[in-house]
Amino acid sequence: MRRRRSALQSKMYWQIILTMFVLLDFLQMAVAHCMVHQVPARNFTLHCTLLNETFLSPFSAEVVESWSALRREHGASETKPPLLVNEESFLCCLWSDNNIDCSLYRASMQARKFIPSEISISASQEIDSNWNIECWLKGKLDLLVCSLRFLKLYLRANLKVNLLYAVSELSVGDVSTSSLKGTVTVAQCDCSAYDECECCVPSPRLNSTYIMWLKAVIGVTHLWSPLMSVKPIDIVKPEPPLNLHLEMTEKGQLKICWSDPQLMPYPLQYEVKISANSGQNGWQMVQVALETSLAIDNALLDSSYLVQVRCRNRRGPGFWSDWSTPYNLGAEVLYFPPKILTSVGSNISFHCIYKNKTEIVVSKKIVWWLNLAEEIPESQYTLVNDRVSKVTLFNLKATKPRGSFFYNALYCCHQNRECHHRYAELYVVDVNINITCETDGYLTKMTCRWSANPNTLLLGSSLQLRYYRSKIYCSDFPSTSPKSEVKECHLQKNHSYECTFQPIFLLSGYTMWIEFNHSLGTLESSPACVVPADVVKLLPPSNVKAEITRNVGLLNVSWTNPVFTNNDLKFQIRYAVNRKEIAWELYEVSNAPRSAVIKVQKLCVEYVVQVRCRELDGSGYWSNWSRSAYTLVKDIKAPLQGPEFWRIIIEDPARRQKNVTLLWKPLMKNHSLCSVSRYVIKHQTSGNTTWSEYVDNGTTCSFPWTEHTHTITVLAMNSIGVSSINFNLTLSQQMSTVSVVQSLSAYPVNSTCVILIWTLSPQIYVITSFIIEWKNLNKEEEMKWVRVPPNISKYYIYDHFILIEKYQFSLYPVFAGGVGKSRSTDRFTQGGYENENNASLYLVLPIVISTSVLLLGALLVSHQRMKKLFWEDVPNPKNCSWAQGVNFQKVVKSQTRLTCLLPWLHPGKNWAL
Repeated sequence: MRRRRSALQSKMYWQIILTMFVLLDFLQMAVAHCMVHQVPARNFTLHCTLLNETFLSPFSAEVVESWSALRREHGASETKPPLLVNEESFLCCLWSDNNIDCSLYRASMQARKFIPSEISISASQEIDSNWNIECWLKGKLDLLVCSLRFLKLYLRANLKVNLLYAVSELSVGDVSTSSLKGTVTVAQCDCSAYDECECCVPSPRLNSTYIMWLKAVIGVTHLWSPLMSVKPIDIVKPEPPLNLHLEMTEKGQLKICWSDPQLMPYPLQYEVKISANSGQNGWQMVQVALETSLAIDNALLDSSYLVQVRCRNRRGPGFWSDWSTPYNLGAEVLYFPPKILTSVGSNISFHCIYKNKTEIVVSKKIVWWLNLAEEIPESQYTLVNDRVSKVTLFNLKATKPRGSFFYNALYCCHQNRECHHRYAELYVVDVNINITCETDGYLTKMTCRWSANPNTLLLGSSLQLRYYRSKIYCSDFPSTSPKSEVKECHLQKNHSYECTFQPIFLLSGYTMWIEFNHSLGTLESSPACVVPADVVKLLPPSNVKAEITRNVGLLNVSWTNPVFTNNDLKFQIRYAVNRKEIAWELYEVSNAPRSAVIKVQKLCVEYVVQVRCRELDGSGYWSNWSRSAYTLVKDIKAPLQGPEFWRIIIEDPARRQKNVTLLWKPLMKNHSLCSVSRYVIKHQTSGNTTWSEYVDNGTTCSFPWTEHTHTITVLAMNSIGVSSINFNLTLSQQMSTVSVVQSLSAYPVNSTCVILIWTLSPQIYVITSFIIEWKNLNKEEEMKWVRVPPNISKYYIYDHFILIEKYQFSLYPVFAGGVGKSRSTDRFTQGGYENENNASLYLVLPIVISTSVLLLGALLVSHQRMKKLFWEDVPNPKNCSWAQGVNFQKVVKSQTRLTCLLPWLHPGKNWAL
């Protein structure tokens, strides 16, 4: 099966090749003898003759009879038979309305031209046995069409027609039969219509010459037409004009306007047909116009007239287009223009002619409304003439979308507030679009960005960036130019657009603007000019390092300047403590030698630092922030001071000695600068014995107290050294008996604050400080302590206190020679705080008393309401079986106490007893 199919395909290919060779041979033979007829820009008549008379010579009786019948139809003599030849010959004929041009050609002789008397056919008679042909180029210039109409319908049966053509670059007048070379192409013809065939040549070359002829097959008879030549540009049939509408001049003169069908390769001329409706006897008037508008008489608006326009080539041959769609001049309300597209801040004017049924309303009786909600002031009206009213709107704002409507409706109405449903449409678009550009740090490309609110764009509109480049710098007043180019821009996620210019000329001026395109017109934003060298966004500094300097405690930042820059730069340094929520601080420096020193408050924390730069003169943009650099937390100085400490003395009767435990608080970082590696405890006794011990981890140290006097100093040490300012504590058995604290009182303020007040008796010793101790006696908690200055007698202790529990407060006076005897209290003082002139207690007690009274009243009211509700809800024993026989007086009396207590125990529940 495959071999059979392959053989069949090979046979078809050879047939096609053989056919092409035959066509080429015919073309060479025909053009060697036959004249080539030019195809006119109109219809013409063509006579088809026999292809090869050697195959039909001598003519058969049927052929002779057909020829004789053809001659009889046109009045020729029947006694004169057709010329018989025994060799290959061609009869080439082109028939027109008043002439017949036929020539007989033989391969071995020169052409012999027949005159009409030899053929004996009357030129004045109708040649209805021939075909009527019309060739034209469609208005879109993409298809050459030849239409054949045959008048002898009996020839329609079994008819097949092909159009054959070859292309030459010579002009039509210069084409000769001996100069044609090239490939012959076959164009299929569609003969599906009843009396017509249509042949199409796709994508013709407008200014080339096409040599064409027709090959017709009727049954088994082959007929050929004479050779025809045509240049497609000479037989264009344009599309009809578009968008017929009325316009009005400032003086009120009406014009009928239209648009060309498309961009034609030559200028057009127009015919305008103004015709009355069928009710007015079909009156019409035709005028010629060379522009796309024609002034008409305003009186035509009084009746309903129709306007149509057609066009053709103004300077050369060609067909008239079809008539355009009719435009009715008889509308009741006419707006000029019916739609306006304008930009924010502009001023525009509308004209109106208002007809009340058949009568035109005089212009002084016309009023204007905006959206039928706002009457436009009369001061904005202008009476153009007695029929035309004009309104002007000033400083327009952008149109706000209302659903699917993106315009404001402008109504022209009668002064009695009678309005027609037709209106003019006003589109106001905000084209104040800001374009920003930046050149990358490598100076290789410039990126421009702009954004537009998508909610303000009209349906079917588009935005594009146009630009042109000046050789150097920008002009003082940038303006648009018709020589501009469109730059491709890409839509980003945030409704902005981004365009990239690469390569760039650093010192050239790029003038650019945004063009808003819509079917109603084109708007442009204000042009802006950019010089790439002035909008450079530098590369960020590199190799950024940061550290806190030792012994000085400053933040030192260093970096390397970016490439492609000079030294005239300014820098911004942002720094912050490295934490989850970073609070940046900014430091700016100019002409810095690649480093800067910043004073910071906190020295013992990790800082994160970033640097950016820009040109010193302010041109261009700040670079991106550099990569983050981090400081290392390390010791800067020796600790500023040693820790505060206190002691706990525990008697050891078995050994007859006292054991002392030292307690101290860890140093804050701002005192340790920045860490503590160990603590040094120095001891000195009354016998001038000294020694030291070290605590690496921890904040306690214990030792036995065996001497009368024992002085302790606690020092803090880090990698730099030991603290220079330290606290001393002397333990003296003699001083421990000195009592100078006369009284001690503790007053609770709230659960977080207790006020401690004390009085002192006269003493001869100088107190250096006080130590306050407190602890909860109901719980096994560690004792807490605090050191307070010696010159106060009242101290606020902030802690978490449970006021119903028992606390012990102790006050120790500390002298230079030792710690004195303490005074303690384990109860909160009531009523005595007023005597100490503490104003806060005067505020607290009234509030407590008032609250107590209100609470008691609320309890009494609640109890009475509950008792009342309970008795109302007591069921009737006659209606409830479970309640029969129950003594409710006794039950209620016994449960009254429980009823009152349950809401206190569980106030969130609803109790029903």
